[in-house]
Amino acid sequence: MGFTLTFWGVRGTVPCPMASYMGFGGNTSCVELRAGDQRLILDAGTGIRALGRRLLDAGDGKATLLLSHTHLDHIAGFPFFAPAYTPGFALRIVSAHRDGAPGIEAVLARQMEQPLFPVPLATLAGDLSFVEVAAGTAFPLEDGVRVRTAALNHPDGATGYRVEYAGKSVCYVTDTEHVPGQPDRNVLDLIAGADLVLYDSTYTDAEWAQRVGWGHSTWTEGVRLCRAAGVKRLALFHHDPDRDDTGMAALEAEAQAAWPGHVFAAREGTTLDLLAE
Repeated sequence: MGFTLTFWGVRGTVPCPMASYMGFGGNTSCVELRAGDQRLILDAGTGIRALGRRLLDAGDGKATLLLSHTHLDHIAGFPFFAPAYTPGFALRIVSAHRDGAPGIEAVLARQMEQPLFPVPLATLAGDLSFVEVAAGTAFPLEDGVRVRTAALNHPDGATGYRVEYAGKSVCYVTDTEHVPGQPDRNVLDLIAGADLVLYDSTYTDAEWAQRVGWGHSTWTEGVRLCRAAGVKRLALFHHDPDRDDTGMAALEAEAQAAWPGHVFAAREGTTLDLLAE
């Protein structure tokens, strides 16, 4: 029995494949959770390409992909996810459905239509299944894994996830915008007492003030929410593509000074053992 988390993509908005970004990482959102025999993937940003190769090399034959939403930086890696092309690989894709919006299968298929991509979704050889859930609901997975969801404040909508296993809990709360002085009750309820929360920390307070309505938040709001909810650790996530390693190190230091011992900035390639926390 194990429960680990690996960051495969931590950047927001657009990939940043420059040398000055490699300390924290340049791939867009993708996080792997290994809970017992379950392989969960949170979002399909460009980081999912390397994860796909790792899954095949390890002989894994199944995974569950939980999508926060379908803005491009969170699904751009999907057409390059090798397991989806592999016969016999079972990939369950979960997304929250909004009334009047196309389903997740239709969105991913559209991304892979000409003239955007040469290989149609329908030709993929993997065993793909598509599951639509309502934000705010909970559902069990195999091997004692439980998932809870919450609607987030983001243009076109987004979903936060809480994954519980073996008495530990991880929350994935990215692409959400706060309202100053009004803590988001959906987020507070989702993260209450969590061992680890990944939170959209794209902007500083000063930067956010110039980008209201863009659908993102700040590390200061993340600290406020996590303190109020009794969270043990906060991972700053969805890093601004304009913030290189020097800027990220300064932002992380500021956040750690504000909440010593509880905050760190997510780094691509880092693995955390949640049962050892």
